[in-house]
Amino acid sequence: MTTTPTVLDGPSGAAPAAPSPADRTPPPPRKRRARPRIGTQAFLLVLMVAFLAPVVWAIVSAFKPANDIIRDPLGFDPGSFTLDNFTAMFHDVPIAHGFLNTAIVLVVKGAITLFFAPLAAYAFAKYDFIGKNVIFGAVLITLMLPTIVLIIPLLLEMKTFGWVNTYQALILPGSVDAFAIFWMRQVISAVPDELLDAARVDGCGEFGIFWRVVVPVIRPGLAGLAVLTIMNIYNDFVWPVVAASSDRMATLQVVLSTLAQNITGNRIGADYATVTGELLAASSLALIPLLVLFIVLQRHFINGILAGSVKG
Repeated sequence: MTTTPTVLDGPSGAAPAAPSPADRTPPPPRKRRARPRIGTQAFLLVLMVAFLAPVVWAIVSAFKPANDIIRDPLGFDPGSFTLDNFTAMFHDVPIAHGFLNTAIVLVVKGAITLFFAPLAAYAFAKYDFIGKNVIFGAVLITLMLPTIVLIIPLLLEMKTFGWVNTYQALILPGSVDAFAIFWMRQVISAVPDELLDAARVDGCGEFGIFWRVVVPVIRPGLAGLAVLTIMNIYNDFVWPVVAASSDRMATLQVVLSTLAQNITGNRIGADYATVTGELLAASSLALIPLLVLFIVLQRHFINGILAGSVKG
């Protein structure tokens, strides 16, 4: 009987052992080639310059002598720095009163929006009732109506109540708008129902569930809505100029729109350079609150935008 010899490798004549799993090192991962971002950064830089250049020019020109703004619009001599435009503007234009009216409307109307819009959105997001989808659809339909279509009916309503040229006319119409309800419904829809059920088991009432459970969870969405609401109220012009036509109730945007007439009416012989200088001074002051607001709440605004993009 013939046997087949076993072929042995290695100096000791033993068969080679299979490599253990620990000795099997994976191949190094391939390095992804970084995509060139120079073009993207250059494009964003151009956009930043395009957006900021007019703002920077307006602020810098507000500190220039009025004649220099017309004579050399793009130049700036630090030695010619002056506050004359601001001093004259405060003397000729009731901008402080416009700031006060805007602040009152902003605080009250913003508080109403941030309280009642999440409540309505909570009902649409977490409760089932007859006609829920029909009512919510009717709310969304109002988003399609242009503001100009609603001015005449709202103005007639304010006249019926005797609210023309009052804070009620500036505050109540549009306090709880469809966009705020839709925004908060999208945010609240992402809140797990298990949290609400656990609160009910613990004996918490329905409003307590909203206030103690839902509100802390949706805080980023509320912050985003707050920024958008403040910007809309602060920049609103069409409704205030119609509902509050008197100088006593004029908001900041209405004061800015009539600034040229106020300057020429309060100062005899005011020329184009004077009007331009004071207009730039007033615009620079009006820009400061929104600029500070966005810088302070930038992180919350971005988080709110992301929270509001959740699919309900």
